[in-house]
Amino acid sequence: MVNSQNICVLHSTYIEFCTLPLFTGIYMNFELSDQQLAIQDAISRICHDFGEDYWRERDSDGKFPEEFVGAITEGGWLGIAMPEEYGGADLGVSEALILAHTIARSGAGMSGASAVHLNLFGPNPIVVFGTHEQKSRFLPPLIQGRDRACFGVTEPNSGLNTSKLETRADRDGDNYVINGQKLWTTTAQTASKILLIARTTPLSECERPTDGLSLFFTDLDREKIEVRLIEKMGRKAVDSNSLFIDNLIVPVQDRIGEEGDGWKCLLHGLNPERILIAAEAVGLGQAALERAANYARERVVFDRPIGKNQAIQHPLAVNWMELEAAMLMVFKAASIYDRGEPCGVEANTAKYLAAEAALSACQRSVLTHGGMGYAKEYHVERYLREIMIPVIAPVSQEMIKSFIGERVLGQEKSY
Repeated sequence: MVNSQNICVLHSTYIEFCTLPLFTGIYMNFELSDQQLAIQDAISRICHDFGEDYWRERDSDGKFPEEFVGAITEGGWLGIAMPEEYGGADLGVSEALILAHTIARSGAGMSGASAVHLNLFGPNPIVVFGTHEQKSRFLPPLIQGRDRACFGVTEPNSGLNTSKLETRADRDGDNYVINGQKLWTTTAQTASKILLIARTTPLSECERPTDGLSLFFTDLDREKIEVRLIEKMGRKAVDSNSLFIDNLIVPVQDRIGEEGDGWKCLLHGLNPERILIAAEAVGLGQAALERAANYARERVVFDRPIGKNQAIQHPLAVNWMELEAAMLMVFKAASIYDRGEPCGVEANTAKYLAAEAALSACQRSVLTHGGMGYAKEYHVERYLREIMIPVIAPVSQEMIKSFIGERVLGQEKSY
């Protein structure tokens, strides 16, 4: 009698849990589907029109890449993971990550990917928990580029401890009155909408720390929200901001899901965010690795190309292997999410592995270029500055290790 077990099979970049006979040889197809290849090709064509010099200029002048975002929007790509009923393509996070990865891989890096990725994952809570009226009102303008959204989650006094958010939303008839602060809110300089989480029930009255939070998708009213730019080391073209919210009036109909269910709703933005930023990290790492490999073949010192030296060649080979392995976990996490199953472990693992692999590749690329790696002319110094974003955000590498230790390895919670 043949035993069977649940095993993980990657088929056309989708990971599916199947019950198969237990045997020594398992055949797997790791190829992208025709549809996914078409997405990759279409995005590559758009990115071709925005070369490295375009992104170096945006890194220098800090102007938001409106032309690039316009080209992505014109192609209908902002709605790749949104329902067809509201103007989207009704595809999954697996396809959205291909879009995000292709942008970063082109050399646009985090500057290009961050300019569009919030509109890829941010509306997911609306898609999952929004009413038909809310989807009809919110999704088409996002897909068409008439609205741009930002993400109001992190706060200065709570950091990664989302259960300790201090921003308050007090019910007043048919409205909520919101007061508080948010930090590291991307694209708030140009956004017209904000996905905002706030506490509607005091923490002391909640059974669990994550209870009593509510999620809103509403107008970014600049009369009530002061937006202050944060100067930072990289990705100058895509702004990060501190928000100061003073008596923002939000209609009840702008609340996503039930009052107090904000954390549950928010997870449908957080896990896809980790998956997409992991894909972008891999793409940026691969762009850096490609430049390093090309330079190692062309640069001749002591009458030989430097890539002939194992001290140069071997680290680059390790970078390639690490990036490839990380990308497999990215696809696994996306596939689990697209099946509607919990993917917190896989999404966080993908983010961790991708960030580690990409950071190593970007560092090695600079070192391979020697002194010229420090020069803006060769672009890799920009890659190294930008890769710090997925290393730090949206959750630290240390928090992920603690999460895996607790949720997977059964250790006591350390935080």
